[in-house]
Amino acid sequence: MTTVLRASDSAQFLSIVPALAGFTPRESIALLPFHGTRSDGAMRLDLPDAAVPVLHYAAAAVELVVRVPGTDAVAVVVYTDEPPQRTPDGLVLPHAVMVDTLLGCAEGAGLRAVEALCVTPEGWARYDDAEPALHPLSDIVPPPDASALGDVSGDQFSGAGLPPVPAAEEQQVVRVLRGLDGALSSGPAEAPDPADAEVIAAYALLDDIPAFLEAVALAREPLQPLAAAALVWCLGRPPVRDAAIAQWATDHRRGIRTMEAQLAFAASGAPVPDDIGRVFLGRGPAPDGERLRTALHAVRHATALAPREARPGPLTVAAWLSWALGRATHAGRYLDMAREIDPDYSLALLLDTMMRGAVLPEWAFRGRRGE
Repeated sequence: MTTVLRASDSAQFLSIVPALAGFTPRESIALLPFHGTRSDGAMRLDLPDAAVPVLHYAAAAVELVVRVPGTDAVAVVVYTDEPPQRTPDGLVLPHAVMVDTLLGCAEGAGLRAVEALCVTPEGWARYDDAEPALHPLSDIVPPPDASALGDVSGDQFSGAGLPPVPAAEEQQVVRVLRGLDGALSSGPAEAPDPADAEVIAAYALLDDIPAFLEAVALAREPLQPLAAAALVWCLGRPPVRDAAIAQWATDHRRGIRTMEAQLAFAASGAPVPDDIGRVFLGRGPAPDGERLRTALHAVRHATALAPREARPGPLTVAAWLSWALGRATHAGRYLDMAREIDPDYSLALLLDTMMRGAVLPEWAFRGRRGE
């Protein structure tokens, strides 16, 4: 069911921005692409660093907005902890030069400006008022229907950490991983010690890895420790890790094909088909969002149970899944966590380069218009 939120004035507009973004931005600029009088999503960017040229930042922001099909207007909301400056000539809002430059770039791109607003701890204001004045934050009251879209009280970093897990389950995962490494990681596969029932059970899950990965994508309950250990083992092996990403973004059949291609590449350097690479780059049909969210939930839980040295692989997969869902801030946090453990982890470095070049995957923009 679609929830329609309407705003009749600037304060009401500010009340629905968090619902459109999925959180309440902090130290950010929110860009809302409009098609006529309608917007169904918000993009968030960090506020510009002092070292970044204002025109460069503004042009890049507008370029991001115009990628959304059908966009003919934009609204801009700055969320900052920086207070306005009171001068003899009146109130000077934070980042006023950047917003003015951004609106100029938007006009040059054929976009009209719907709103240009600033939210500070002292109140909110309009950039386009001849004499800006602060209005009380109490004006910003979420509309009744916004509750249907979930809790948006947290900022862009909320939910990016790993979930708490029982210490006993962590120890169990460590034991099982050690057993799987002994059975599967050195030379020809060897059956685990018959006396170790936990390792045998986890080993059995890996008899058909694409089937196991498919079960993860369909799970509705948190993974049990044995399955979590098997998943951590999979995501620590590049051919399996990359196949998992492709399978969760597509389907079981594509997962099997990707696994075969990755194993062939590892064995002989055979090229990976272009369509598989396109998925990884965020191109092609949009994945099933619920499937990605389920996989991400499982990966985050398994990562929390894993020993520190086994986390870079799962963390980079969590980064890709977050990015594919349009959560670039969460993706960046997971990449930072992976590189804190292994600064040279190759997939983390590759993803960081890719995400800096493409803030979001192509399908994130198409999806905003339901295309």
